[in-house]
Amino acid sequence: MRWLTGWSTGPLRAGEPAHEAIGTVAPIAARPLWTGPNPLWAVGDWRPEEIRLATLRPGAPAAVTTGFTAPDPVEDTPATTRLAVLGHCGATDAELAAGLAAARGGAVRHLTAWPGSYTVVLRTGTRSTLLLTDLAGAQPAFHTPWCGGTAYATAALPLADLVGASLDTGHLAARLACPESPEALGTGTPYSGVQRVPPGHVLAVRDGRPYVDAYDEPGGSGEQLRGEAPAVRELTRALLESVRSRVRTTVPAPRGSARARLGVDLSYGTASATVALLAAAVPLPAPAAAPDGLPALRTGGRNSARTGAVKGSWARAAVHEPPAPEQLAAVTLDETESPATLALAPDTPRLRHTVLDPGPDTLPYAGLGTDPHGPLTDEPGPELVVAARARARFDAGGTDHLTGYGARQVLDGHPARLADLLRAGRPRELLPPVAALAGADRAAAGVLTGALRTPLTVVRAAHRLSRIRYAEALDDAAAKLTARHISGGAGTAGHRSAGDLAWCVPGPAARWLSDDALSAVALRLRLAARRPAPEEHPGARRARHALYRHARSFRTLVHAAEQPGQRLHAPFLDNQVVRAARLLPDDIRLQPGARHALLRAVLTGAGRTDLPPDWGRGPRPDRTAPARAGLRLAADGLAELFDAPLLAEAGLIDLSAVRAGLTDPAGLSPTALAGLADLVSTELWLRRVRARRHGACWTGLPHPVRPALAPSPLI
Repeated sequence: MRWLTGWSTGPLRAGEPAHEAIGTVAPIAARPLWTGPNPLWAVGDWRPEEIRLATLRPGAPAAVTTGFTAPDPVEDTPATTRLAVLGHCGATDAELAAGLAAARGGAVRHLTAWPGSYTVVLRTGTRSTLLLTDLAGAQPAFHTPWCGGTAYATAALPLADLVGASLDTGHLAARLACPESPEALGTGTPYSGVQRVPPGHVLAVRDGRPYVDAYDEPGGSGEQLRGEAPAVRELTRALLESVRSRVRTTVPAPRGSARARLGVDLSYGTASATVALLAAAVPLPAPAAAPDGLPALRTGGRNSARTGAVKGSWARAAVHEPPAPEQLAAVTLDETESPATLALAPDTPRLRHTVLDPGPDTLPYAGLGTDPHGPLTDEPGPELVVAARARARFDAGGTDHLTGYGARQVLDGHPARLADLLRAGRPRELLPPVAALAGADRAAAGVLTGALRTPLTVVRAAHRLSRIRYAEALDDAAAKLTARHISGGAGTAGHRSAGDLAWCVPGPAARWLSDDALSAVALRLRLAARRPAPEEHPGARRARHALYRHARSFRTLVHAAEQPGQRLHAPFLDNQVVRAARLLPDDIRLQPGARHALLRAVLTGAGRTDLPPDWGRGPRPDRTAPARAGLRLAADGLAELFDAPLLAEAGLIDLSAVRAGLTDPAGLSPTALAGLADLVSTELWLRRVRARRHGACWTGLPHPVRPALAPSPLI
């Protein structure tokens, strides 16, 4: 796990206990980026090119450095401004310097507009620090009170370790019951007292006090484009730039490693295929500059590079053939007929395709057992049960592995957007998506359901969501949770889409929770209903928080499955791609097959016009089959895991119902399977947290305290 941490203290006098504690505590194996009253450290496996610092002092130009350097020996003044950009950032040194100069006036949004996925920390003077999150939530920030000030980090676990925080069972209940509802989750974390900074927000710590404010309101950027064509052009530009910045700036694999420099993941359809084809189309980086400041010239032409082999003159080097295109490791896990594989045309020589044969050890739930000493992620997530499957793919990939993760959520046509069309006075635009749902249900459940029930149910639900008051919607959701009126995920596609047409929808694990846990979450919803209603439309809000949940899942996947020295990339979660996708009109998103059409348009704009006519329209593989097989093979280990689970000890689950579900995976719906994955991963995460040693992230911490679970209240 890689993370940044630091703190800001309030006015303290020398000799106070808090002042002395701050002087003795430091992260283990950390490298200081700057020191002083507001220090900042980088902890973990950071590459040198992932750490870039810019410093601006009065009367001098900004100084930009890359990599680990010794802290600046010159003492900062109130007029000194420092900028740290950590992660993959495509900005040049000149852009960083210009961005730092502009940030002195208070503007910070431009610091998040560069290609890539990164964290920005801005320090002004000696007692003011700004920490910016990304728009999707893949690069989060957390904070907690400590020693009269505020400690912050890009991971919650180190902060909980710092302050000895207990586990917050109320937040765990909310994560399991309503994982996409901010009304239930709030800004909390699984650790009591540790708060999350929402995506698209900035954490300002001034004199030790935290202030959280939005720097990028959804739909408030003033850059809305008119029509589909300008929006698709902007999406094409943003995605191309995100992929290109990674292909051209990634580092070679370590010497002696058999891993390719670049890899692409083809196991998830058209999104990953789009990223792979875009990466394969990026030309090789230009040759580096020649010695003595001479420009590097093309090999084999009139301006071939020259050497000083003869004193006093230049001898032209021998003509060489241009280097062969660099190979990209394209990895597919047992999907030889997937849309991604079909897109691999013979004229894409850079993709070296590898189809992995999945054995039993790559099935979901493989290797979990009851051993608590597995990889400890920052937060729980269902990715823990598929970590072995993901590691098999990533191990065969590149040192920098590009994925299509997040495309569905960024480009989504969330069913709740149907209500937004009605609120905007555009009811006719409901016809194509409702007709597509009716056609799917007609084929699956008969003419009566497809022709009558599905259109009526979906349109009625859309009208209700477009008219219902926010407070009334939350009260209704709370009442359904209390009465255990929770959908099991069965039924037709139209029925499931109608269920998504609500301000707050229970998650897949809600049906397995105890009555006390559901009542506690219902109380949170009722309290949220008394607060002011959001100005955002319900469909856009639901889609945005679905993206946040998916970005959290990607972060958990990175912590659980990323190989040492490897980097996993998700260009669709980059800020500039998320901003470009916001420009897409709702009616375009909701067209049948909209995501595949948008990705085809992106590839066409990038020059790839030879895709098959039915690209993206083939039958989807059964995603639940590996989960069912994994549950059957891991039955004994899961039975032992839930023999005396910590979730039951905390009063969170209906243990008898969970055990019954584990014994009959064949009869579970896809939603119920997803709920079981949430429960198993949370139980496994709890055991790993309880087994870890307190103070493992810090030196100088007094009084080790074992994290508590049961004594923490649900609410």
